[in-house]
Amino acid sequence: MIFLVFGILGAIFGGMTAKKRGGNRKDIAQYAASAGIAFALIGLVLTVLLDRWLF
Repeated sequence: MIFLVFGILGAIFGGMTAKKRGGNRKDIAQYAASAGIAFALIGLVLTVLLDRWLF
């Protein structure tokens, strides 16, 4: 479940970054999608590591 939270936070972060840089709706969507995927992958790795470490 950690990867879902990371993915959502990454999408919000990516969207805010694109909006701050003056991007249009397509730019905001692309930044949100790419950052969301990247953060979700990081969260997935973190989830697997925590699962192996704790259980």
